[in-house]
Amino acid sequence: MDNELLIRNAGDYVAGLLENNSGGHDISHSVRVYKNALKIAETEPACDMLVVSLASLLHDVDDHKLFNNENNENARAFLSSSGIPAEKIEEIIKVINSVSFSQNRGRKPETIEGMIVQDADRLDAIGAIGIARTFAFGGEHGRSIEESVQHFYDKLLLIKDELNTGAAKTEADKRHAFLEAFIAELNDEMRV
Repeated sequence: MDNELLIRNAGDYVAGLLENNSGGHDISHSVRVYKNALKIAETEPACDMLVVSLASLLHDVDDHKLFNNENNENARAFLSSSGIPAEKIEEIIKVINSVSFSQNRGRKPETIEGMIVQDADRLDAIGAIGIARTFAFGGEHGRSIEESVQHFYDKLLLIKDELNTGAAKTEADKRHAFLEAFIAELNDEMRV
């Protein structure tokens, strides 16, 4: 199967699995992570673009916050049915498993592909889109504004200093500054 078709099929598969999610882990998030990953990968010529592409698109299809399954069964099902060789499936799964912030806090992925996809996902957690996703997730889970704001301190403000690639760090500086400005304004308004 040609890679373009494979990537398009992966997008369709992800869209089907995440179609009812309104808490920030939807197909739009997966596509943004994919696009961030491609942009970062342009600066890392030694990476395997197919691994980066598929891992970035499929990174949430087995997320423990969304699915109750084991051993990346959704990602494996897609990759196996697409004729991806077993060795390449394991590479992609290894990258997917290196993405989650909560499960990989402070750990750097072992491969450049893992670093790229982890950075791409984390970029989508900061800046304006990160703010929007935080409140969408909070609303979906019945969290108050104050509880959602705590997430900024528990995760979002930490991301900038835990990125792996130069391209992601450059983009994160701008997004982090926006987060800080938003929090300052929000805190000011909440004191009224």
